[in-house]
Amino acid sequence: MMTYAKKRSFLFFFVALSSGTVVPFMDAAHAEPIADAQATKAKNKQSKAEAKAAAKKTANNEVVTVTGSRIANPHAKSPTPVSTLTQRDIANQSPTNNLADLVNQLPQFAGSQTPQNSRLALSTGSAGINALNLRNLGAVRSLVLLDGRRTAPSTITGLVDINTLPQQLVKRVDVVTGGASAQYGSDAVAGVTNFVLDKTYTGLKVNADSGISTYGDGVNYSTAIAGGFGFAHNKGHVLLSGDYAHEDGIYSVTRKWNENGNRIIRNPDYTTSNGQPYYIVRGPGGTNNALPGGIINSSTGSVANSLKGIYFGQGGSVNQYNYGSLSTTTTSIGGDYKLADNGRNIGLSPGSDRKNLYGRLSYDVASWMTLYAEGAYNQSEYIYNAGPQYLSAIKLTSDNAYLVDALGADALKNVSSVSVGTTASDMPYRKIDNRRNVQRYTFGGEGNFQMFGKRASWSAYAQYSATRTHEQIYNVMNTSKISKATDAVRNSSGNIVCRSFLTDPGNGCSPINWLGTGVMSSDSIDYVLGNPYRDQKFEEIVSGVNLSMTPFATWAGDVSVAVGGEYRDERASGYVPTDYQSGWSVGNFRATNGGYNVKEAYILKRKCRWQKDLPSTVQPVRQIILRPVT
Repeated sequence: MMTYAKKRSFLFFFVALSSGTVVPFMDAAHAEPIADAQATKAKNKQSKAEAKAAAKKTANNEVVTVTGSRIANPHAKSPTPVSTLTQRDIANQSPTNNLADLVNQLPQFAGSQTPQNSRLALSTGSAGINALNLRNLGAVRSLVLLDGRRTAPSTITGLVDINTLPQQLVKRVDVVTGGASAQYGSDAVAGVTNFVLDKTYTGLKVNADSGISTYGDGVNYSTAIAGGFGFAHNKGHVLLSGDYAHEDGIYSVTRKWNENGNRIIRNPDYTTSNGQPYYIVRGPGGTNNALPGGIINSSTGSVANSLKGIYFGQGGSVNQYNYGSLSTTTTSIGGDYKLADNGRNIGLSPGSDRKNLYGRLSYDVASWMTLYAEGAYNQSEYIYNAGPQYLSAIKLTSDNAYLVDALGADALKNVSSVSVGTTASDMPYRKIDNRRNVQRYTFGGEGNFQMFGKRASWSAYAQYSATRTHEQIYNVMNTSKISKATDAVRNSSGNIVCRSFLTDPGNGCSPINWLGTGVMSSDSIDYVLGNPYRDQKFEEIVSGVNLSMTPFATWAGDVSVAVGGEYRDERASGYVPTDYQSGWSVGNFRATNGGYNVKEAYILKRKCRWQKDLPSTVQPVRQIILRPVT
């Protein structure tokens, strides 16, 4: 008589695999009769055999293409050096939720674009993206591929933002730095970075992290989930992933390393013959030609520069600047160097929000054909403090109403004008806001079949992508309005108005006071500042077909041949209001409209010199040179 346990308990738990995968399991604890145990053991053996056969089938059907060669032959060696980051490297070394940070640690990359160093790349529309730069030859010369295919560009110049890739599913990153343009075109002059996805991944990954700087700012957090499963007896496979990342911006540089005040200035004792350096490092120092409430850098009149060094403080207070022990036209060492704020009130790191979604469906319709469809969506926003309004040469005439009120008529006798430098602390900082929406849809097929008695591989795909961007700069000065508002005089009633208002009362001009802090009116600020923007859309249509085969062999081994072609159509359209196209201190946006198409074809031949019975540590002879004997 068989005895069964009357009680059965279920426990759900998560097992974290070495690759970072988190897979849910259900454990059933119960008593099992011996007969059932033997049946279960036999069933497990059968399941293992089926799994082994399925794995072998998958290996046989998988198209393995050597990056940098387009040769689909697992025995072929790449004709150019290939550096590879494996899945384990990515899991163990990736320092943040951004894969680009890890890739940029490779020595092949230099000068890559990041959200931190691209914050002011306004005219190109590339502010806030992660774009790889191989050998510092330019990101536009460094091609980025996803599974060997072009992916959606994020800028008008074709740069790919690495943040738009499904990073949780990346299995391998291949980097080719030489000869890639022969296979991929002129935009791969510096090389190619190919992100290879784990297209047969099965399971569930859940990642979450958060951080904060030593100074208690720059809070960041992210969460990501990715999963995959098969269906229809593993003929079909589904991949899904999504992630969200947020980072608080650091909009001022309140760091001790920014307070030491060391400056590089010209050596006043330098001559061509005394052997002293042309430049020297001295400190503490600061900017002396633009202060929060304004400083007079020069004055004209019967006595030149009679008013130089007068600066204006809270409420318009009048003070004399101490230029310190050593000074130039822009920098002072010692003295009142601490008054300058342009090195503090500027952003250190942008604030960002990033969302990603990715999905892939594939199905083996035949032993030689696998069809797939992919879709990806990315939405991002980057906000940055571009710094204060920096003006070093505002011209005020001697009859300027605010200047007369500040210094008095007697101080302005024999003075015709003054030049004022200011960082205008009463004005809001210049905020850069870049929003980007990237969508990509791909449909294709691939597979292996027999040709000339050898395995051949084929692939074909068509892809459409659309990128929409909104680039805006807030609180930018309009140069024409600044000129009108600066020229302030008193009218017949004794009120301070714009001089242009006397002849054109309907122009809306509001006079502005540059002399002091806490003295600007909100009306004048609203009048001179604006928020220029640009909306753009980039569309890319790509289709390609590739065939790799081994048509014959020579005494040196099989000869592999790859042929294929690609068609690419690029289109751009944009809109900028007429008022925002010119006349601003920065951000005079222009829209790009137009398009082009490219048709490319290639044929590659490669001799695969390899020997099956050689140990894996032995490399075959790659070149034989014959020289005549004299």
